[in-house]
Amino acid sequence: MPLNPLEHDRRYGELDQVIRAYAGQPADDTPEQPSGALIAYLRHTWHTRPWALAVAERQLREYADNPPGRLRLRLGEFYSVPDVGLPEGEVRQWLYCLADHIRHSIEQGEVPPPVVPATHAEWQARFPELGQFLGGWFSQDMPDEFTGHDAAVDDYRATTDAQLVARLVGELHELLALGLDEPECALALAELGMEVDPPTPCAPSTWLALVAGRLVAHPPS
Repeated sequence: MPLNPLEHDRRYGELDQVIRAYAGQPADDTPEQPSGALIAYLRHTWHTRPWALAVAERQLREYADNPPGRLRLRLGEFYSVPDVGLPEGEVRQWLYCLADHIRHSIEQGEVPPPVVPATHAEWQARFPELGQFLGGWFSQDMPDEFTGHDAAVDDYRATTDAQLVARLVGELHELLALGLDEPECALALAELGMEVDPPTPCAPSTWLALVAGRLVAHPPS
């Protein structure tokens, strides 16, 4: 019988969050050095959900201790670790390696300092509402759906709960506080799902500041 959502999250939920951190990133962890993907996971989780690190360590180790067979995977009774670019025979040892690094981080209190997100997964995790806004209202279909950038912003504001609008304003200011130059800011917008350019002649950071001001000046009713 396939896993139901409750059982999946109870047994593999945080393990899945760790694995998602490797999207587009190499699984090149060694016993001496965690990968950039794992460091990004540790950084975000330490600063947002530190209690989840112990859950991740336990789930990783339990999965490596009791790997599922092909039949149970095919029946959907076990979480299937996505392909991370490692030979099948090396995945278990890699999971143990991740668990060891997470345990070391917890026991030694090694908290990565907050910096600019380093991976796609970290951008999405740190700025979830901004990702919803840019990916949902500024996809490549935006010019066909709205008369312009301001119209798309107004539609978001009119159709989104006021608390989420306020969260977006906070995330916009947080992104601007990173002090990115314009090419870095453009890359951040792309990582967060924006598929069109800011309106001419706005630079990316200028447009973000204007969006924040527009949302504050015209709060949703």
